[in-house]
Amino acid sequence: METLLKLEEVTHVYVGDQGASLAVENLSLSIGRGEFVSLVGPSGCGKTTILSLLAGLLTPTKGTVYALGEPVRRPSPKLGYMLQQDYLFPWRTILENAQIGLELNGIKTPAATAHVRQLLHELGLGGTEQRMPYELSGGMRQRAALVRTLATEPDVLLLDEPFSALDMHIKLQLEDLVHTTLEARGKTAVLVTHDLAEAAAMSDRVVVLAPNPGRIQAIYEMPKALRELPPTEARKQPEFQGVFEQLWEALESGEAEGGEA
Repeated sequence: METLLKLEEVTHVYVGDQGASLAVENLSLSIGRGEFVSLVGPSGCGKTTILSLLAGLLTPTKGTVYALGEPVRRPSPKLGYMLQQDYLFPWRTILENAQIGLELNGIKTPAATAHVRQLLHELGLGGTEQRMPYELSGGMRQRAALVRTLATEPDVLLLDEPFSALDMHIKLQLEDLVHTTLEARGKTAVLVTHDLAEAAAMSDRVVVLAPNPGRIQAIYEMPKALRELPPTEARKQPEFQGVFEQLWEALESGEAEGGEA
């Protein structure tokens, strides 16, 4: 499998008025094309730091981050970033919001706009193009944020707890939608989540991180029978509970070793 993302002995230190804080230390990880990898762990284990390093929003203090075969030095439209909040501009229509990435990267063309309209339709937002964000539910707004992320046709999606603010029913619907959409397009994805069940249901591999400083505690490859199913169906399988318990034990072990986060 072609390696699309790679962290090579990465260490990152935050420096502020209160001194220096070691976020992650000597962390190495490779992610292949088309993989869906989740990062889980307690607060202080560096999950969001790792995502920011992959996105080019941070430069590592030590080590190198690679994406698409090149060192990451700055944000790129080839790496889409989706956050917990949708951050739709309230004064722009849904279509206008979805095209922001195209505008910022100077690639807004009639063909690109047609592609965005098609994405809105595919993700259940057909007919909302001229509506304003306040007219949509939270789940629909997150769908619009996903369209905005996909609009630049990134090779990689970096997902920072994009479902955590939603009701469980909507959350499960969006898990399925994101999983199916990314799989159909052969996208590579890295998900940061506190929800072990979500990680187990959506992922090919789950990376369990331990805190103080952030380091890899364990990496679990999900059973093939679960990987081939939509997340809501994967949760119903007999082996799902066993996978969840393994992740829970690894998480508990990492917290005990790292101390209180």
